[in-house]
Amino acid sequence: MIINSTHLPDLLIIEPTLHGDRRGWFMETYSEARFRERGLMLHFVQDNHSFSATKGTLRGLHYQLEPKAQTKLVRCTQGAIFDVAVDIRKGSPTYGQWYGVELSAVNRRQLLVPRGFAHGFQTLTDDVQVQYKVDELYAPDCDRGIAWNDSAIGIDWPLSDAPVLSEKDAKAPLLQHAEHHFRYKG
Repeated sequence: MIINSTHLPDLLIIEPTLHGDRRGWFMETYSEARFRERGLMLHFVQDNHSFSATKGTLRGLHYQLEPKAQTKLVRCTQGAIFDVAVDIRKGSPTYGQWYGVELSAVNRRQLLVPRGFAHGFQTLTDDVQVQYKVDELYAPDCDRGIAWNDSAIGIDWPLSDAPVLSEKDAKAPLLQHAEHHFRYKG
């Protein structure tokens, strides 16, 4: 398993090692021991699985407030997505900046999205399945979002013309009006 940093502090790309032979392949998608070796002390409590039928579906940008903030380990197991994280930790040198990466069933990459980041993705194909681990349970009263098209953030979505959105995501506020209280710890 290879763990790579991004230009946003604490946001990581995980590349599982593939072991294959004539029968097929095997990969370890998560190892608490390997994460701990890198100083990542996470305890995942729930696995989530989403299906999006249509190319261009956009989910996000989502996060949960403390005390129910979540770290997510995201992977795409069918199709492909453009996965995005936005740093919303006040005091961070990269506050309001985003990072995007293609995750797919073919490249098998994963994105580790820590607490203090808003997260979203757009499907690049039809019939997409995304699976992700979280280290805190879903709490509706802590659930928040930021507008996917906030020009202050400036995400360069690959399919920006009329994405398929939920009503909740279509009404999400701009970052400057969103409720968030995360602090960068350096």
